Amino acid sequence: MISRRNALILSAVAAAGLPVGRAQAAIKTQWVDYKHGDTALRGYLAYDESLSGKRPGVLLIHRRDGMSELTLQNAEMVAKQGYVVFAADIFGKDHQPKDVPAQIEASGAMNKDRPLMRARTQAGFDILKQNPLTDTARIATLGYCFGGTVVIEFAELGAPVVGTVTIHGSFRDFTPGAAKNIAGRVLILHGSEDPVAPLNEVDLLVKELRAAKVSWELNLYSGTEHGFSTPKNAAEERANTESQVAAARFFKEAFGIAV
Repeated sequence: MISRRNALILSAVAAAGLPVGRAQAAIKTQWVDYKHGDTALRGYLAYDESLSGKRPGVLLIHRRDGMSELTLQNAEMVAKQGYVVFAADIFGKDHQPKDVPAQIEASGAMNKDRPLMRARTQAGFDILKQNPLTDTARIATLGYCFGGTVVIEFAELGAPVVGTVTIHGSFRDFTPGAAKNIAGRVLILHGSEDPVAPLNEVDLLVKELRAAKVSWELNLYSGTEHGFSTPKNAAEERANTESQVAAARFFKEAFGIAV
């Protein structure tokens, strides 16, 4: 029997105009050990092995819970859309948080050290870019929660990506004016009642994107708080499903694939 979560994912993929058969394809996955300096990292690679040749790549950045089961599921979900996906490890192979206090500590340390955050992201980006399946001219980023902060920070570094998607991210402590370095377009998928990253925080990011004349889009979901990718009520179930549809559409547009 198909689970409720998988049913929602299949519905989202179908609604985005993607063939359901692709969503049911066997996805090849593997853990990838790599390093940033002396720090051991362990990312997760996912792709549809039934496809041949190069395809667009998506660098996925995890939530504050690190390389969790949900991160792996999200990587596989995006891979089913026909992309090679690499879920990068920002915290370190031996520093995966086990509980909420540890998650807060790990994400907080990275938020306070933006050069390290960018460097860890670059290390994951390099793994994706070096993969022989990746079309290096068509790479996008996708970040959830803490990862939503990371992908904006990385984009403002001038990363060579065609698109950036942030899902219930947090938008504070960015360098003023750095949005001018963003390449490609930006999609913000956010809960209207998010107490962690309230709308005034979103407004600050939008103001920066507008000033830099970046192509951007904002989808707000009513009745929805932070972390709606693990829904707590019907409104967040809807937001989770609709955000998957929006992200799938965005990737097709950013990669120049007919919708």
